[in-house]
Amino acid sequence: MIRAYKFLMRPTVGQQQALAEMLRDHCSLYNGALQERRDAYRHVSKTSVKYGTQSAQLKDIRAFDPQCQGRWSFSSQQATLRRLDRVFAAFFRRVKSGGTPGYPRFRGAGRFDTVEFPKDGDGCRWDSAAHGPVTRARFQGVGHVKVNRHRPVAGRIKTVSVKREGRKWFVVLTAEQEKPEPLPAAGSAVGIDLGVANFLADSNGGFVPNPCHGRAAAARLEAAQQALSRFPRRKAEDRSANHRRAVEKVAGLHGKVRRQRLDHAHKTALELVRAHDFIAHEDLKIRSMSRAVAPKPGPGRPGVSPPDSAAAKSGLNRSIMEAGWGVFLTILTGKAESAGRAVIAVDPRNTSRQCPPCGHTAAENRPTRERFHCVACGHTAHADTVAAVNVLRAGLVRREANPA
Repeated sequence: MIRAYKFLMRPTVGQQQALAEMLRDHCSLYNGALQERRDAYRHVSKTSVKYGTQSAQLKDIRAFDPQCQGRWSFSSQQATLRRLDRVFAAFFRRVKSGGTPGYPRFRGAGRFDTVEFPKDGDGCRWDSAAHGPVTRARFQGVGHVKVNRHRPVAGRIKTVSVKREGRKWFVVLTAEQEKPEPLPAAGSAVGIDLGVANFLADSNGGFVPNPCHGRAAAARLEAAQQALSRFPRRKAEDRSANHRRAVEKVAGLHGKVRRQRLDHAHKTALELVRAHDFIAHEDLKIRSMSRAVAPKPGPGRPGVSPPDSAAAKSGLNRSIMEAGWGVFLTILTGKAESAGRAVIAVDPRNTSRQCPPCGHTAAENRPTRERFHCVACGHTAHADTVAAVNVLRAGLVRREANPA
């Protein structure tokens, strides 16, 4: 299995400048390759430029510009070109499937924050001073950078990436590991129902509250964004000191909310994995659920949705995205795989409308968002708990039908 590790780096002032220049030059390479593809397709011949053609040009580009492109790792530049190639592949896939294409766009210097090295030892070296008291990572053109390795790295290093987040620099490793030792059997199975009022409800009647980190930081974030909006839009190198501080404050607040959300997801997933051998959850189509409301004709407003319905859907979408269901389910699946636990996704239809004791399914069984009352047998419970019980039952049926 593949596991990722992320460590904070502590570069010197000179190394920070070199890392920033490395990102800038890779961004320039990305944008140049994108421009070449655009120009080739706009030509009367409708030429299609592929990764192989652009990768073959790297040798001449590095020789022409030795002070910038020539000082960085050849393999990392190839990884940047592959990144662009994946973006175009996704664009053509969306075109064929009839979705919103979203043509690839140029990246600003402030929006290009990652450089990947496809192989440890080719332009980079993890733990380059293995016998020293401090862990260091070496990057071509930058040098040996101190790393705060807060936990051991197990397995064989596959890729190494440099990532910038605000003023901080991180090194991200992917390591190939043997099959991990599973946790001792817990003798328990659980179904979970994700929500926005409560983050999740389980089939045992328990609830995990939704911390709403984004809502808690909304006032401070709004004030910071208003302060930033007072500055005219300028390139990063042309901004004043106050403008840069305003940008960094907004980015810092967004980063704090993101880290809080990730921390909550990791801790919740870890508790579930430690306590249960089998976990069933709804197979949610989050992108469809958080899609903007389609225009509908309203009274006196042909072709436009009524303001109240659009506002309600917008608020629900915001709550869904703030809860971070997709991130949580990804983390849960990864932790379960490492612990030797089973996770199964089931069809969510009617899970909160079907009565667990008698099996009667009707929309009237759920008179309110939280209350479940079966119109056939009179069973009452919390609607999210009922959904979690039905999810667990469906998950157990799927497991029996498809044994590992």
